[in-house]
Amino acid sequence: MNTSELDITHGTTVVASRYLGGVVIAGDRRATAGNLISYRGMRKVFPADRWSGVAIAGAAGPAMEMVKMFQLQLEHYEKVEGHALSIEGKANQLSQMLRGNLPAAMQGFVVVPLFAGFDRRRGYGRLYAYDVTGGRYEEEDFVASGSGSLFARTVIKMGRSDDMTADDTVDLMISALFAAADDDSATGGPDSMRGIYPIVATIDATGYNELPESDVSERFERVLAEFRDRQWGGETK
Repeated sequence: MNTSELDITHGTTVVASRYLGGVVIAGDRRATAGNLISYRGMRKVFPADRWSGVAIAGAAGPAMEMVKMFQLQLEHYEKVEGHALSIEGKANQLSQMLRGNLPAAMQGFVVVPLFAGFDRRRGYGRLYAYDVTGGRYEEEDFVASGSGSLFARTVIKMGRSDDMTADDTVDLMISALFAAADDDSATGGPDSMRGIYPIVATIDATGYNELPESDVSERFERVLAEFRDRQWGGETK
């Protein structure tokens, strides 16, 4: 049986961006199987350890299994060595796991994660993008992955600046995911009826901190209000 005969569940879209004191990482909640929405509340952003996070796009099953193994390996290293792996070491570890998944990726079970963390040795946030072969690429400013990444990247590129605060960057990530959902059917937007909103987390000198759903909801309401103002002068059509 080939992948064209399987309803593989896929998750998209995920984004991350640096700010002055760290990084913000975020992801929508929709998972699709072909043209169907298979799951509306999928989690795509996870803490890798206290100082880093990983976001997944692609085949949901292998991606979630990879995240669990990644978390376990980082925890095991810290227990054995007595200190956490460096951020470069963590990025390399994820790269090796992707390389090991290459045979599955060649059959259609593609996983393309993002990795973000706070480098305590250097005192700033760092971002990494990957390809299906395990290629690892450090990004200076921002990164996006998944079917809606083109739309998200455009919003981030137009709105980002080097002097942004954590709050500014969170708002920009939310706007980017909203734009992706508006143009990409595989990306889920805010679902106020079901209370489903993207997962957003900051990673800074205090570690990995996930925003409360109530905060994300309020920020989305502001984005929607701004969108209505631009489109219809504040009127609801």
